[in-house]
Amino acid sequence: MKPIYETDPWLAPFKADILTRHKDIEKTLKWMAGDGRLTDAINNHLYYGLHRRNDGCWIFREWAPNATRIYLVGDFNNWKKISAYSLAPVGNGDWEIVLPPMILRHGDLYKLIVEWNGGSGERIPAYVTRAVQDEETKKFCAQVWEPEVPYVWHAERPGPCPHPLIYECHIGMSSEDEKVSTFSEFKEKVLPRIAALGYDVIQIMALQEHPYYGSFGYQVANFFALSSRFGTPEEFKALVDEAHSLGIAVIMDIVHSHSVANEEEGLSLFDGREDLYFHYGPQGHHPAWGSRCFEYGKPETKFFLLSNCKYWMEEYMLDGFRFDGVTSMLYWDHGLGKDFGDYSLYFGDGVDIDAVIYLALANILIREIYPSAITIAEDVSGMPGLAADFQSGGIGFGFRMAMGVADHWIKWIKEKRDEEWSVGEMWWELTRKREDERTIGYAECHDQALVGDKTLIFRLLDKEMYYGMNKGSRNMTVDRGIALHKMIRLVTIATCGDGYLNFMGNEFGHPEWIDFPREGNKWSFNHARRQWSLADSPFLRYSSLESFDKAMIHFFKSKKVLDGKPGLLVQDEQKKILIFSRKNCIFAFNFNPDKSFENYQFDCPDGDYVLSFSTDEAAFDGFGRLVPGEIHPGTSHGISLYLPARTALVLERQ
Repeated sequence: MKPIYETDPWLAPFKADILTRHKDIEKTLKWMAGDGRLTDAINNHLYYGLHRRNDGCWIFREWAPNATRIYLVGDFNNWKKISAYSLAPVGNGDWEIVLPPMILRHGDLYKLIVEWNGGSGERIPAYVTRAVQDEETKKFCAQVWEPEVPYVWHAERPGPCPHPLIYECHIGMSSEDEKVSTFSEFKEKVLPRIAALGYDVIQIMALQEHPYYGSFGYQVANFFALSSRFGTPEEFKALVDEAHSLGIAVIMDIVHSHSVANEEEGLSLFDGREDLYFHYGPQGHHPAWGSRCFEYGKPETKFFLLSNCKYWMEEYMLDGFRFDGVTSMLYWDHGLGKDFGDYSLYFGDGVDIDAVIYLALANILIREIYPSAITIAEDVSGMPGLAADFQSGGIGFGFRMAMGVADHWIKWIKEKRDEEWSVGEMWWELTRKREDERTIGYAECHDQALVGDKTLIFRLLDKEMYYGMNKGSRNMTVDRGIALHKMIRLVTIATCGDGYLNFMGNEFGHPEWIDFPREGNKWSFNHARRQWSLADSPFLRYSSLESFDKAMIHFFKSKKVLDGKPGLLVQDEQKKILIFSRKNCIFAFNFNPDKSFENYQFDCPDGDYVLSFSTDEAAFDGFGRLVPGEIHPGTSHGISLYLPARTALVLERQ
């Protein structure tokens, strides 16, 4: 395995930085794990928090070095500060209390009252695994969770997934009804749809408990607590179990880039100290997100976050994580306002090396727990080595998000007429990826659907979406939008690095935007849901887009197309034609808005090719100008195709 500074000549000047970084990671790993496995040293979640001992008694521990007194209060003592429920200091900033077996019962609510010199406050334990919100006061409390019958797992994890086809989803907004949906409803109604479409990974957002629903789950307060607004831990386990039985891996959006600034619900000023888990002073406050920034160099912070990874994987049998906000973690200035056009920005004083070390350790830990785990970095900076193997000098993520692709689709649609689209520029943007790193491509994710932005289909159709999606009517704007929607998704997956992602509902062109209930929209759920009935209606054109997505995903999965690498065959700027090969397939795109081409001839690998499918099929709301299954013989003169305007063809070599 070659070092990354040899595979990328631009990294050669930074060889010393890469080697030093690697040694720092190894040194920290040695300090934490000795000569053993890291996972054996990461068990904070088994020590802190509330646990049942072998003798039946309850034991609760908390780390709060700045505290002078801590009380446990709750349903069991009428929420009173009582000396019998006062925690005792046991050294190293740890506090502890042991309670008789019958004092706490399943479902009891509790909190801490933490006192320090000059103040006090109600707090939810840092390692709490269950927190619930009061409907009237909207305040959160910790909750004892010890069901009489523990959940019994039935299915095994699906195993390795070298080319994940990811369905990004949010449990709460997955119902058509205007409400917060549940794990059970998702399992019964949405999971079968995902399985039918052919996706083999679901990436679930907003699982860690967050006080504000409208934060999309990215302002986390309780890192070990599954969000109770969607159901119980057992209901989520049943969802994961069912997904595994269908051969679908389950990964979660994990937020370790920052923490909510709330004090009563979160970690901020937990024991009156500003820098308990966070940086002191301005560095401890995110200037754009209004949240708290972890100090990854603190041993207690590293153990807290690494234990968090281990807990979610072992408690809920998860198959991996998509790490959110990695750019914000990597740089002292959080990458704000930078275009990262200079490699020197990836090294030196601007980089938080402690964050780099933490992320590398997290990847090592996760793969020790489950060698086939999926880890994905959300990074807009393009830091080299982020998704390269640790042994080669990388940080060790399995994949990185190809975030620039979605931005360029928006740019082309928004700023250029169809006649101005350059297939050369398109090919460049879609295929420029690091050879030593694996990437996840996507045309749009949840980011492009948030309020203030637009989905691809809404950008293409605008107001015509409300009037022209009936199958009984024809509309040139809608025809164009539907044709391009299919072509954009197909060319994106066909050129993606090593995996593909779609956000829930976008496969059928879900209308409008996402907007969670808030004061500005009078707490409406109208845009925080998914209108599945649109795709299920035989009278609307959404169903055809869903049928196309299903055919596309099944083809790429069954033919293992992503095992290969895309190779350019034709880049015809004048005619707006882009043709390339991947594995044993040919993908031919005619982006010309009004010109079709008969007998378009080009060189290709020898063999006969069958038309597997095209965007022009009537079943996909096309014009039916091509014949699926038609054989196209490859000769010494290459192959000849009929390329209708705004159409893409997929051919497979026989």
